[in-house]
Amino acid sequence: MTEQTSHHTPSGVDAAGERHRYDAACADRIERKWQMWWSEHDTFRTPNPSDPGFDASRPKYFVLDMFPYPSGAGLHVGHPEGYTATDIIGRYKRMRGCNVLHPMGWDAFGLPAEQYAIQTNVHPATTTRNAIETFRRQLQRFGFAYDWSREFATIDPDYYRWTQWIFLALYNAWYDTHNKRARPISELTDALEADQARIDQSGTVLLRDHPNFPHAQKWSGMDPVVQRHTIDDQRLAYLAEQSVNWCPKLGTVLANEEVIDGKSERGGHSVRRVAHKQWMLRITAYADRLLEDLNDLDWPTSTKTQQREWIGRSEGAYIDFPAGKRRIRVFTTRPDTVFGATYMVLAPEHPLVDELAPHAYGGTVPPSWRCSGFPGADDLIARNASPREVIDAYRAWVAGRTDVERQAEAKIKSGVFTGAYALNPVNQQRVPIFIADYVLMGYGTGAIMAVPGQDQRDWDFAKVFGLPIIRTVQPPEGFTEHAAFTGEGPAINSDFLNGLNIPDAKRRIIAWLEEHKAGKRAVTYKLRDWLFSRQRYWGEPFPIVFDELGNHHPIAADKLPVALPELDDFRPPECETPTPLLGKATDWVRTTAGEAGVDPASGLPPEATVWRETNTMPNWAGSCWYYLRYCDPKNPDRFVGREAERYWMGENGVDLYIGGNEHAVLHLLYARFWHKVLFDLGHVTSPEPFRKLFHQGLITSFAYQRADKSLVAIDAVENRGTEDAPEWIEIATGEPVTQTVAKMSKSLKNVVNPDDIIAEFGADTFRLYEMYLGPLEASKPWNTRDTVGLFRFLQRVWRLVIDENTGNIRTRAEADPETEKALHRTIAKVGEDIERLAFNTAIAAMIEFVNLAFKADGLTEDQIDRFARILSPFAPHLAEEVWERLGRTPAAADQAWPAYEASMLVDDEVEIPVQILGKVRAKITVPADADEKAVEAAALANDRIAELLDGKTVRKVIVIPGRLVNIVAN
Repeated sequence: MTEQTSHHTPSGVDAAGERHRYDAACADRIERKWQMWWSEHDTFRTPNPSDPGFDASRPKYFVLDMFPYPSGAGLHVGHPEGYTATDIIGRYKRMRGCNVLHPMGWDAFGLPAEQYAIQTNVHPATTTRNAIETFRRQLQRFGFAYDWSREFATIDPDYYRWTQWIFLALYNAWYDTHNKRARPISELTDALEADQARIDQSGTVLLRDHPNFPHAQKWSGMDPVVQRHTIDDQRLAYLAEQSVNWCPKLGTVLANEEVIDGKSERGGHSVRRVAHKQWMLRITAYADRLLEDLNDLDWPTSTKTQQREWIGRSEGAYIDFPAGKRRIRVFTTRPDTVFGATYMVLAPEHPLVDELAPHAYGGTVPPSWRCSGFPGADDLIARNASPREVIDAYRAWVAGRTDVERQAEAKIKSGVFTGAYALNPVNQQRVPIFIADYVLMGYGTGAIMAVPGQDQRDWDFAKVFGLPIIRTVQPPEGFTEHAAFTGEGPAINSDFLNGLNIPDAKRRIIAWLEEHKAGKRAVTYKLRDWLFSRQRYWGEPFPIVFDELGNHHPIAADKLPVALPELDDFRPPECETPTPLLGKATDWVRTTAGEAGVDPASGLPPEATVWRETNTMPNWAGSCWYYLRYCDPKNPDRFVGREAERYWMGENGVDLYIGGNEHAVLHLLYARFWHKVLFDLGHVTSPEPFRKLFHQGLITSFAYQRADKSLVAIDAVENRGTEDAPEWIEIATGEPVTQTVAKMSKSLKNVVNPDDIIAEFGADTFRLYEMYLGPLEASKPWNTRDTVGLFRFLQRVWRLVIDENTGNIRTRAEADPETEKALHRTIAKVGEDIERLAFNTAIAAMIEFVNLAFKADGLTEDQIDRFARILSPFAPHLAEEVWERLGRTPAAADQAWPAYEASMLVDDEVEIPVQILGKVRAKITVPADADEKAVEAAALANDRIAELLDGKTVRKVIVIPGRLVNIVAN
């Protein structure tokens, strides 16, 4: 080995002149040095088109993290997994010649921050800003190559101004089902006024060529109030009274996705259903496009499946059941089974229940029909309660159950006979009408036809209530008589459908229904419109006011943002009905149209008294579009400049998006919806926001349980056994505890703070360890004891290239041929693995190379140069230090990815197994380009093979070049 003098003062020595060893102190000095250098030199600042320093010749690469929700606790070691992955790919793409956009910001509005503020009695503005400071400090300590000049938080008025603007874009738009896109609501009004379109009673917009156009009312013939309501009903953002999930403890309405097993996702508080007027976003208008466009996305199959199931497209038919003077419309995917509909079930909230239910049961009603499965049912039967009394009692019980609970497969079936009947339209048979909790008003039509012969839930319900069961599909011979048959077979007991298979029977019955005006072919969705109002304080205010008549009016775009008022008392009242917290700001709520900045187009005079909307937007609002603001975060005139959006988003959107799969049907679906609206309205250039999506796996940790299942902190136990046979003991008591693996959380007392790991080993070691744990997409247990292995690897890299006595670079004069070939292979392997996000195998390849280089007694200066560059995305601080000590001009992060020669990836020699009669007896080494004759000769000349063939006759030698030799002999 030779020594090369460094051009810079080595960073691995302190004032005391200690040896230049790579230890925790050395790592800390190096890492802080280069983080400061990158910051001072704006190394990772990314210019936009038209900005100084922008290079239009380079391709763009937009790599995005799901931005964090900063909490008071700060990061744990699970959080940086995805951030480290995006940092590696971003640094790599930069070295491959791309303009890389890799930003970071903060998702800071919402319930978690408000709850933390309530717990600490500190205003959420203060707690959230403090949390952001903590998160930023921690992320910067990792050395992530973020462009911090693009940082923002969703609570910044300059940000949520545009969140409010996008809401108004939805408010001022409608969905044109004919052209399948959103359009400005003004275009609909113009078409109605010109009588180029009309709206029928169902709310469908009809163009002049529609056969029902002449039957719809002319716009000019409508009362102005009716006109207003008609337009409002078409908006993509609209007000509607909904049955909602109300959490009295949290003081807010929750979306279905935020309720788990009847409890709030945040805090685990009881949730119940109440009726309340809410802002809704018409996401259902986009259901088909949200489904179809999934096919074009490079997303995990599991996430696509979750979204498809959440949207829940179903093909079937509407069937109308006459009930007195009314018709009850049901949707079914199995219209072929209508002859087996022996009863109907309505949601308890269905508006027809009150209208149809009699004051007394008529005729003879079996006691088993009346009610069952809920508290007080037996007493109601015993005292011969009226249908309306029973219905009221049942509704009161159902109000305490969430949609999730109601749809769960309950062992006890509950329901009530309404006392009313409907007629089956295909056979005129009278069918009783029940209400039951498992039918939801918000799904389908709020009513079902029950076919117990072909549906197990209907079968179970029928058995409890003693209702008739008619099979409409022939079960196979030997099928039980004690269950519904849900399989394939010919139609039976179905009149003109008998003998048909299910698809043919469906087509035939739909044609019959349409011919007899008793129904029609239909497509429905499980997806519901997005409930967009919350009653909490810490959220974006709506840019809406109400006049004295209760009509809503938008704030003018140039008057945004509507600032969130300061509230000293931000604790939600525990109340039985939704009560928005902003209602406490009475001076803010009541104002005038002029002071509020109402859009002059609304027609309200400036002096008119108005009341601000007191609900706030959900925490998903700010995260629906944040990736767009990253493209142009300081633009004062648009939510994103057209040039910047066109460049960074292009036709395909974000190039790589990494985040957790827990957002599959929340953020990821909502963001796609908002983006499509913006695309339709001409504000963005790509129809989808995220071209490629990748989910990192969960970083788990050990948890420890006592015999009574209570938890013990991870630092309060020790292993008094061996590594192979551990015996975990609680230190304070000496009692044994059980080790398990679980998600990191404060409740499990197993959170590991990354600050502690960095203090002990350095950020480069942390980055390497987290990526080396296993495949990025897999769940992996964190074990701090194993971190030292990657620390030792970096120490080994250091010793390979740095003289620990002088701090100078150690080089050899000439390259070892095997080392050179191995370096080419490593460059190729690491690059390929980064491209496919296989970081663990890329690190393994570098470890293998370093071990080989040690055996070869070091590297040349040029080899160190190339190795430092491939190490740079993974351990950027150490790579920068080596780069500088080589005498190179910083930064290593600015250098090109090293090239490799394809010829170096091919082995000069290959090892081939030699078989005799199919069993491997020896291995031979031959030139990689040896022909069959040369390989055969080498195999037969092998000492071991010659010995085994002695005295035998070789009948045949089969050579598969580069793979094996098989000798047939006897």
